[in-house]
Amino acid sequence: MKNAVKNFAVTGVAGFVAPRHLKAIKETGHRLVAVVDPHDSVGILDQFSYEVKYFQEYERFDRYLEKRRLMGESERIHYVSICTPNYLHDAHVRSALRIGADVICEKPLVLNPNNLEALQELELETKRRVYTVLQLRLHPTLSMLKQRIGAIEVSRKYEVELTYITSRGNWYLHSWKGRTDLSGGLATNIGVHFFDALIWIYGAVEESEVHVAKPTKMSGSLELEKARVKWFLSIDPDDLSTLSPGCKNTTYRSLKCNGEEIDFSDGFTNLHTEVYRHFLEGNGFGIEDVRPSIQLIHDIRQAIPH
Repeated sequence: MKNAVKNFAVTGVAGFVAPRHLKAIKETGHRLVAVVDPHDSVGILDQFSYEVKYFQEYERFDRYLEKRRLMGESERIHYVSICTPNYLHDAHVRSALRIGADVICEKPLVLNPNNLEALQELELETKRRVYTVLQLRLHPTLSMLKQRIGAIEVSRKYEVELTYITSRGNWYLHSWKGRTDLSGGLATNIGVHFFDALIWIYGAVEESEVHVAKPTKMSGSLELEKARVKWFLSIDPDDLSTLSPGCKNTTYRSLKCNGEEIDFSDGFTNLHTEVYRHFLEGNGFGIEDVRPSIQLIHDIRQAIPH
């Protein structure tokens, strides 16, 4: 069955990140069967198939997936890709496991680390797996950096600076993304995959401090096993014009290690297909892989006065 075509379902198909998943399903040679989203701006589906079952109500979607489970191996849903808002991930992962599917979940897998044990117990009960999208671990530049850091013994920690600005308009703060209880806040919503990459490259978190905590920007410092990190995250376009005058892009990414710029801008948005290939070969990133970054973003959130 390794090379057999797998049936996929997608939750949150009208959202920002879903097209990357739809593209990955198609490019890995598999079949999109069903999708769900309360918003009906889902015309993008026609770029992939005219036969996808679309549901606006999650209850009807869940019932349809259960119906297919009873139809046998070739008809059941093998994978559910979860692209819904962050606060729904935990519930949708549980639902997907219970209908007998493996799960590919966008980051963050969950908002709180105490939810991870319950998901692991459900994995054991259902004999299915939960994978999460940590695409920066497959970025060639960052993979080479990790190999380089791991191969060298140093007498003192690396000095690392991470800056990520991704411009957003006023709508952001009025959507679920602007609500800490739904998104986990800025450090979670736009920062979690960078924090995961930093921990993956430079080792476990020893200390964490938050210096600035505003709805549109955050900064702080991390003491990792092999590095001292200063980080800055922002959705404020003014920060982009300040740090990168004349820049015509809406996004700025910078990672410096001991003053050396690590350029990982190229290919940043095209890694989902590689992530899917990784999963389908049995090498996906599971719950234990994501635990350190989930714990860190939780700690950052708790450090912020509400």
